[in-house]
Amino acid sequence: MKATDLFAAAPDLMKRWSAASLAAASSLEPDLIHLVEIRASQINGCANCINMHTEAARKIGETEQRIYLLSAWREAPVYSDRERAALGWTDALTRLSEGHKLEDARKALKAQFTEEEQVKLTLMINVINGWNRISVGFGFFVDPEVAQSVAAKAAA
Repeated sequence: MKATDLFAAAPDLMKRWSAASLAAASSLEPDLIHLVEIRASQINGCANCINMHTEAARKIGETEQRIYLLSAWREAPVYSDRERAALGWTDALTRLSEGHKLEDARKALKAQFTEEEQVKLTLMINVINGWNRISVGFGFFVDPEVAQSVAAKAAA
């Protein structure tokens, strides 16, 4: 079965979606963004995004230990308070349909992030959840180098 070419099927909208995605991904520190992308992708079972974002995280110096421990971030002592707040917010928003309460996650978020950063992080979480749904929904598994090349062309 041939995969849908999103950029051919809906070029204008996909170009805007990609631009918004890149803007959100560059709005906070890259190591934090990669942790959020990986964590949301784990929750959503998106192999494509886990593959892509773990490779990107490694390229900027993220350790194997921190990548592997993301699924148990609450118990792992390798994350900062700021990262824990971001991961808690990621879990809360990604699992919103499960009826989780947001109070504790919001409290931790407010203690570590400015209002502007809270909005940026929330937008980033929405973006990665969107990409997870696109990738899982269309059955994508793309080489990370190819995905980066396509995204760069779309952003141009």
